[in-house]
Amino acid sequence: MSNLAGDAQLFEETFTVTEYDQSKYDRVARITGSSPDNLTELKLDINTDVFPCLVGETLQVVLATSLSLDGQKDEEEKGWKNVRGDSNLSDMYDYVCHGKIYKFEDGKNEQDPTIRAYISFGGLLMMLEGPYKKLTPLRVDNTYLLVKK
Repeated sequence: MSNLAGDAQLFEETFTVTEYDQSKYDRVARITGSSPDNLTELKLDINTDVFPCLVGETLQVVLATSLSLDGQKDEEEKGWKNVRGDSNLSDMYDYVCHGKIYKFEDGKNEQDPTIRAYISFGGLLMMLEGPYKKLTPLRVDNTYLLVKK
């Protein structure tokens, strides 16, 4: 993980988009991606008007507790929309969402135990499945999703 946001960065990985499904909604697609080591899988609903992507593209995905470059926790009463005046992590990414990590489950791989984390970004959902070691920093809490190509 890079040190851009200090302890605020919970997860960082590069994924290659392997599936793209826009059959249910006009402006939302569910993408599936896998990490270079094939240990971590991503399923993510994206707004295709804001962030179009294709099978085969590489995405850098970060989950962080704060957009602040120094890693300080965002002020609850300030809200994420009021950080525009200062330079922050969102300036370095193409697609940014605020949501909540709401559930964890044991993964499907029994030989090499994995965990699944579920995150909701106002109805757009994300599921990460990977090794415990890689997903251990995640906890039920608010989070920012930052994605760039």
